[in-house]
Amino acid sequence: MEKEMENEEQILVGIAGQDRPGVTASVTAILAKYDAKVLDIGQADIHSTLSLGILFSIDEKKSGQVMKELLFKATELNINIDFKPIDGDKYEEWVAQQGKNRYILTIIGRTLSASQIAAAAKVIKDQGLNIDSIKRLTGRQSIKHPEKNVRACIEFSLRGTPKSLADMQSQLMQLSSEMAFDFSLQRDNMYRRMRRLICFDMDSTLIQTECIDELAMKAGVGDQVKEITERAMRGEIDFKESFKERVALLKGLDVSVMKDIAENMPITEGVDRLMAVLKRYGYKIAILSGGFTYFGEFLQRKYGIDYMYANELEVDDNGKLTGNYLGDIVDGNRKAELLKLIAQVEKVNLAQTIAVGDGANDLPMISQAGLGIAFHAKPRVKANAKQSINTIGLDGVLYFLGFKDSYISE
Repeated sequence: MEKEMENEEQILVGIAGQDRPGVTASVTAILAKYDAKVLDIGQADIHSTLSLGILFSIDEKKSGQVMKELLFKATELNINIDFKPIDGDKYEEWVAQQGKNRYILTIIGRTLSASQIAAAAKVIKDQGLNIDSIKRLTGRQSIKHPEKNVRACIEFSLRGTPKSLADMQSQLMQLSSEMAFDFSLQRDNMYRRMRRLICFDMDSTLIQTECIDELAMKAGVGDQVKEITERAMRGEIDFKESFKERVALLKGLDVSVMKDIAENMPITEGVDRLMAVLKRYGYKIAILSGGFTYFGEFLQRKYGIDYMYANELEVDDNGKLTGNYLGDIVDGNRKAELLKLIAQVEKVNLAQTIAVGDGANDLPMISQAGLGIAFHAKPRVKANAKQSINTIGLDGVLYFLGFKDSYISE
């Protein structure tokens, strides 16, 4: 076998030109005719322009004839072709690196400019990583109708060991804030491809309001409660204490107002699309909220959500809020506990879980999950999360999971 390999040479053929049916079939048919072994193959198609690369090994006695026939075929197909010999030792070094220390960097924006892509690519270069492939996950954007398909996402497949993964994460987070794009940096392992459980915060994540603030406005204590809410979400005060203070201010409010609030809750951009896709592909979905069960149950029924945990308000015999609550408070630590509990029930490895939230009380579950995402989050949350979405809707989560628009629209 070794003797057979000694009589073979490795050749990299590069093909570029107008894409059309049959190019790959024609080239590989010639290679097959001379018993060539395909060692690697890759193709990209940008605006009907083909770029095809094939690395093959062939008996050195046949290589001249193969290249001759490939040149004739290229002329016939009106495509450009070039050849490059590959040293055997170099090839073996390259093979040894495959499958080791791989990462996926996903960047998202309403649009993506050359400067944004260049900035991300510079971080990749500075960290000593190599880009193996670049894939567009979103549909192509119209230049005549720019209001359509207003999102752009690119996925980089990276190979190598970063000089400092923490520094790389920090640099990307800084760029995302300065240049208005979102990003996710994940290890490219089997867990990334097999996420099964996703847990959402509710208020200011699935919906664009804080339900306790809505209740407070109905009770005439809106300003007081809103100020406490904002301080709690920024992490300036303990969530449990702030929760007790705010609930106490709701004493005497008629529960009938909840129905009107629930039916008019502003659903966050992208939630309908996100939920439909997650359900279609079999994800288990949970709401883990520091808000209230009434509103969580409303969303649970609306989207067919599997689990819902939130806080229950106590109601007296006259249908009025007492200013108290029932059971344990669902705070940040409780959310993290529930994430782990649901994962155990569903027999899902913690690395296969996703958590999405915006406030300081979401940080524990975001940190515990295999993929933790800060969504339009408060500064403290963004600073501590590894992934963030700030420029588009909640369906941006799908791109961090590797979905392409073509899958989503099936």
